Amino acid sequence: MRALFSFAGGNGHALPLIPIARALAVRGHEVLFTCQPAMLDTVRAAGFDAVDSGGTTLTSASYRGPLVATERGAEVRAIREGFAGRVARERAPRIVDVGVDFGADVVVHDEVDFGAGVAAQRLGVPHASVTVLASGGMIAPGLVDEPLESLRAELGVAPGADDFLTIAPVMPSFRAVPLPGGSLCIKPDVLEEREQPEEPVVDAWLAGRPGRPLVYFTLGTVFHQESGDLFTRVVTGLEELDANVVVTVGREVDPAELGERADNVLVERFVPQRALLPRAAAVVSHAGSGTVVSALACGVPLVLLPMGADQPWNADRCEELGVGRVLDPLTASPAEATAAVDDVLTTPGYRMAAGVLQKEAESLPPAGAAADALEQLGE
Repeated sequence: MRALFSFAGGNGHALPLIPIARALAVRGHEVLFTCQPAMLDTVRAAGFDAVDSGGTTLTSASYRGPLVATERGAEVRAIREGFAGRVARERAPRIVDVGVDFGADVVVHDEVDFGAGVAAQRLGVPHASVTVLASGGMIAPGLVDEPLESLRAELGVAPGADDFLTIAPVMPSFRAVPLPGGSLCIKPDVLEEREQPEEPVVDAWLAGRPGRPLVYFTLGTVFHQESGDLFTRVVTGLEELDANVVVTVGREVDPAELGERADNVLVERFVPQRALLPRAAAVVSHAGSGTVVSALACGVPLVLLPMGADQPWNADRCEELGVGRVLDPLTASPAEATAAVDDVLTTPGYRMAAGVLQKEAESLPPAGAAADALEQLGE
């Protein structure tokens, strides 16, 4: 079987696809990725061939933007006008060409890669959508119908409802909006059984500071470039804790921008979350879907600073489930960051609630179950 994998965004859209692609590849199936140019190296570093399909959504590595207030209506419009509009129109014809050249038997794409779904219809092959908006709620019924019907008409695809498999690497009870009937939930990748990455610098640093809880702080791989002084404010608060604090600022940000920090703070550009989350006591983040789901799959409670995209919806759900605290990224002071993380570290209820989701995640089937389902689709 030849499986064409496609995604329309950055790491948050790519990473949920990788375990499924890996599960197919080890069974001898041919796998090809298609994505925007800025993500080609990331996919190739994961061991897969990748080709450009345009539809740029990412900023340049040198970009730095101000921290601005989140407007949920604008984030929803970005789904309709951006991902289902401009990005889908730019990418769908190219994905069709790639699929023809590759001889695709099935297309697997991220949840908001709407153009890939239409491309699969044009190719006449089945497709599967991989959930990347963890809590749901952003894509209301009918939101993207109009732009996708227009795209189908442009590509000569018959109008009407589309039938596809939903694969969700998320715990069902985390969802604020239920998944479609017939969806397949699988383990988040952080729980997949494979060798843990070696991180000598981090491992040695932590080994020299035994007996303290580990707090991990990240603003992800997109919003870190438009976070203003948020890193500095939060780290200033975290270094007041009796804890070991590991901060990842992203490959585009120089750790030196945070200045000299206390001895209990280690600032790195990137550390694989698989190397940190299983031993973390708390995670401070932007409420991105990948970080939230991975932390909860490891039973780790959260302090969240939602900045955009689906992050406010994820933060809402975490509050509802009692697995963390939410702060306003625009106004959060160092003292508020200190108090919120201390609360999460010392109040057992947060970790107990996260532990419920951890048990649910551990009970889900591995990525091999998605490979099984795709093999049936591609027959």
